[in-house]
Amino acid sequence: MAPGLAALVVEHRKRNVGCLRCDCEPFPFLRGGSAARKPYAPGPSRNRTRGSTHVKSPAPPNAASEFYQFTGTEGYIVSRPLIEAVNCAIALERPLLIKGEPGTGKTLLARHVSEGVGLPIESWHIKSTSKATEGLYVYDTLQRLNDARFGEGNVGDIRSYIKLGPLGRVFAAENRHVLLIDEIDKADLEFPNDILRELDEMRFTIMETNDEIVARERPVVIITSNNEKELPDAFLRRCVFHFIEFPEPDLMKEIIDVHHPNLDTTLLDQVLVKFYWLRGQNELRKKPSTSELIDWIAALLRSGITPDQVESHIPFLGSLLKNEQDTLAVQEYEERGGNLPSSWSELGPKYNQ
Repeated sequence: MAPGLAALVVEHRKRNVGCLRCDCEPFPFLRGGSAARKPYAPGPSRNRTRGSTHVKSPAPPNAASEFYQFTGTEGYIVSRPLIEAVNCAIALERPLLIKGEPGTGKTLLARHVSEGVGLPIESWHIKSTSKATEGLYVYDTLQRLNDARFGEGNVGDIRSYIKLGPLGRVFAAENRHVLLIDEIDKADLEFPNDILRELDEMRFTIMETNDEIVARERPVVIITSNNEKELPDAFLRRCVFHFIEFPEPDLMKEIIDVHHPNLDTTLLDQVLVKFYWLRGQNELRKKPSTSELIDWIAALLRSGITPDQVESHIPFLGSLLKNEQDTLAVQEYEERGGNLPSSWSELGPKYNQ
């Protein structure tokens, strides 16, 4: 009998890491009695929209009012709670804080809100070294020193050495913008508090010139976080919050249809069964995300893989799993004759209700 995938993951982690999670639950497909359960069948659409047309969802109250400025785009599948969160943030003129697993479309949301409401977008991608002042402006002292040394430029005009950052450019813009502050939790703990005043008052002062920049219109601010750090309470109180849940199979099919329309239904079914099986393995260090699933399907289509080949094998595993121990464990599990599920009925009760 082939060893279970759980044992192989543990074995590879022993070899390479030396740190185990020993409290993981057994894999759903290894539990007894799963074959007798009712096969998974997609249910009706669950309050989500695609583009500007509502799909099998009741129209929101006062849908014609100004409140519902964003209802989605053709390229971004939006759940009803997310639509409500976006429009609530726009109406209240509060930042929208978006959390969720990597690969669930947090960063893409800002681009599609920009498209959906017809506003230009400015992006501020946060790094571990980012400082709040950099989002407002940067005073290029090095360039000024070089110009003074070599007799170039107008060194007497400090303003010519002031470069506005993403937040500063949005404040100074003639028209309203969407502002994306991406992965705010990558910065230090004080970073969110350091931009509170500017986000509240929509103004800041350039200290070197004493010029005050005042926003003509309050931007639509979308902030993303991967939960790497807890954000300060004072910052959270000023935000509208939404957590993007990982898509269930019904919603995932709609997302796939945006990227790979008219995909063979048999191939789609096999792909999703394998994908959710992998995500159900608690011992995997990094579970595959939506974006990795989209890439995997693209690889399958370009290689001409058939549904039958996916039924008994997971090709191009490296497009799904990005951890060495995870990849080696799944490969060895297949080589030793481990059972790969080929139907929803093998995935346990979660997918057989």
